[in-house]
Amino acid sequence: MNKTGILIKKIFDPHFEAPLEVWETFASFLKQSSYKKNEIIKGVNKTEKHLSIIIEGSAAIFLWKENSTVCLDLCYENEFFGDYMSFLTQKPTELFTQAIEPTEILSISYLDLNELYKRSQIGMHISRVAAESLFIDKQTQQIELLMLTAEERYLKLLERQPEIVQRTSQKHIASYLGITPESFSRIRKKITL
Repeated sequence: MNKTGILIKKIFDPHFEAPLEVWETFASFLKQSSYKKNEIIKGVNKTEKHLSIIIEGSAAIFLWKENSTVCLDLCYENEFFGDYMSFLTQKPTELFTQAIEPTEILSISYLDLNELYKRSQIGMHISRVAAESLFIDKQTQQIELLMLTAEERYLKLLERQPEIVQRTSQKHIASYLGITPESFSRIRKKITL
């Protein structure tokens, strides 16, 4: 029995159930990588060569703007991760990805995923699940940014990731929420009173 196949099955089952053998085949294409806290995974103006799933730790997607970083996404265990636009187009983007804790990821290369497409329909299903998951997460984030106050967005984030404050720097959380670190500090104080 393949431990990676079991882990992948557990991650995908809520989206797409398939027999363990399917996930074991998929797992044979995956490469495990480790990153130290603050280590760059994909640099600015580089092409994303892998679609990844975080199995331990956390990472973020950033954009460098006006001499500071803007956090576009925070990703944790069992979530898809990477510069998906660059992955799909196989072109460089201004985004960079970085581990924000010691992080373990499983990745499939663009070439291997395309090879999997050719071999079976399962490859197409896996890709569809990843694309749908990434789209839903990003669309939810955009709607929340437009419809909710910063405090409401923070409360929703706490629902999804209760340990976020212990695991992620306040400046990254504030940036992700679209507010200043000072505003974030005031919100935290108000919520904990």
